[in-house]
Amino acid sequence: MSRTVWTVLGVIAAVIIAWVLVDVVFSVVWFLVKAVIVALVAVVVFFVLRSLVRRGERDGSTRF
Repeated sequence: MSRTVWTVLGVIAAVIIAWVLVDVVFSVVWFLVKAVIVALVAVVVFFVLRSLVRRGERDGSTRF
């Protein structure tokens, strides 16, 4: 009987530990995906802003 109780407690502990580990892994993966998306959007915005500034310099107008 005692061995069955320890087996059940071990299974419960394993499920809880696995749940926490999976939660942490998914949080880290989501953070990395979000960081990559932010970096890509930042690159696009940078090139758009750079083209706008160059266009303003070619026209001879000063916008700032």
